[in-house]
Amino acid sequence: MRVPRIAPRFASARTARARAWLERLVDYGTQGYPPEVATRLKILNVVAYLIAAFTLFYAILQLLTDARLLAPAIALNLLVVVVALLVPFMHRISDIAGALMIALTEFAVLFLLTALFGTASGIHLQYFAGPATFFVIFGWRRLTLILVLTVAAFVLQLAAAMMFPREAARIVVDQRMLNDLYITATFTTFTMIGAVVYYAFRLADQAKAETEALLRNILPGSIVDRLKAAPDVAIADACEEASVLFADIKGFVSLAKSLGPQRTVALLNELMQTFDRLATEHGVEKVKTIGDAYMAVAGVPQPAPDHALRTARMSLAMLRATDEVARASGLTLALRIGIASGPVMAGVIGTTRLSYDVWGDTVNLAARLEHQSVAGRVLVSRETRKRLTGLFELEARGAVDIRGLGAEETWYLVAPLPVSSRPRAPEPADAAAGADQPGHPLNRLAAQQLRDLAGEARGLGYEKLLQGRKPVD
Repeated sequence: MRVPRIAPRFASARTARARAWLERLVDYGTQGYPPEVATRLKILNVVAYLIAAFTLFYAILQLLTDARLLAPAIALNLLVVVVALLVPFMHRISDIAGALMIALTEFAVLFLLTALFGTASGIHLQYFAGPATFFVIFGWRRLTLILVLTVAAFVLQLAAAMMFPREAARIVVDQRMLNDLYITATFTTFTMIGAVVYYAFRLADQAKAETEALLRNILPGSIVDRLKAAPDVAIADACEEASVLFADIKGFVSLAKSLGPQRTVALLNELMQTFDRLATEHGVEKVKTIGDAYMAVAGVPQPAPDHALRTARMSLAMLRATDEVARASGLTLALRIGIASGPVMAGVIGTTRLSYDVWGDTVNLAARLEHQSVAGRVLVSRETRKRLTGLFELEARGAVDIRGLGAEETWYLVAPLPVSSRPRAPEPADAAAGADQPGHPLNRLAAQQLRDLAGEARGLGYEKLLQGRKPVD
C-alpha cells in the first residue's frame, strides 16, 4: 500500500499561509488609495518593516554587549522600532503621514546617535540616503517637500560632522565597536541608495514596457518602431497593392436595444476578440472598430503579395466564428463582409490619441461592398476576384451601383477550391526527370499542395480528408 506524502502538503499549506500573512502586512493601510499611491505606500510599509527588523537586531546586539553603557542607544533604537511599526497605521490619516513620521524620527535619532558615539561611528553618513529615499516614500510629485527635507538632511549631516568629533562622544567605546558601527552605517547607506536607484530604474523600465505594449495594441508593430526611431517625422505611406476588409452585423441597432448595455458590450467584446485573433492568425492588420463594424487590411504597413488571399481566408473564418457565437448565445447574428483590392494610403493621425488609418478609393469600395452584401456572405470587388480566381469558388453577383464609383461588377466568395482543382503552372518538358527524388521541385510542390489541403481541411472541418495520407518529403 502506498502511503500518501502528507508532509509536503502541510509545508505548502504553511507557505501559502505565510505568504498570505505577509501580503496582509504589506497591504495594511493602503486600501482606498489610487493604485499609484497604494503601490508607493506598500513600498513604504516594506521599508518600515525592514527598518524595524534591522534596528531591533542592532538593539539586541547592543543589549548583549553592554546594556548599561549602551542604554541610551538601545532606547533610541527601540524608539525607531516602535515608530517604524506604526507607519502602516498612519496611512489612515494621510498618504504622507507615515513617511513624514519615519523621516523626522530618523533625522532626530541619527543626530542623537552621532552625538553619543561621535563621527568616528559613521552614523551621520546615513543622512546621504535621505534624498534618494524621499522620492520613494513621498512620490516625485511632492518636489517642494522633498527639497525641504533634503536641505534639512544636508544641514543635520554637516552639523553632526562638525559638532560631534570623536573626542566629543558621550559614550566611549573601543575601536572595534566603532569599526562595527561605521561598517553598519556605510552598509545601510549604500543599500538604501542602491535599492532606491534600482527601484527607480525598474519603474522607468516598467512604464516604458507598458507604454510600448499599449502602443503596439493601438498601432502596428512596424509603425511603433518608426515612431520610436523618428517621433517628429509624419508617417504617411502609399501602397499600390492591398486588400481592405469591412464587416458589420446587420440589424445590430435593434439587437443592441433588446440586449441592453451589459449584454451588448459582452457580445461585441467576444466577437471583436475573436476577429482580432483571426487577424493575427491570417496575417491581417486590424485597423479599427466602430460600434459593430470591423475594418482590417492586408498588405499594409508590410507589403504582402498574397493580401487578397489573406483577407479571403479571414473573412470565411469570421463567418464561421460568428455562427459559433450565435449558436452559443442563442442569438441571430447576421455578419456581412465586403473586400476590395487596390492602391491605398495609410498613416498615423492625431497627437493625443494616435490612430493608424487607411483611406482611398479601395477603402471606400470595400465599405460600399459590405453595405451591399447580404447576411452570412462575403462580397468582393473585380480586383479581388482577379487575385482569387483559381483559388476560391466565386459566385457572380452582377453589377452593383456603388455611390461615388458607379456600377461595379461584384462576386460572392463561396469557399476555397480543392487543391486538385487549382490550375497548375506549365512545366518544362524535362521537369519530370528525377521527380522520384525527395528534394525534387515537383516533390516539394506536392508537399506544399498537401500542406495547403491540410490547412483548408482543418479550416473547413473536413478532418476526414486528412486520414490515410502520408507526408511527402
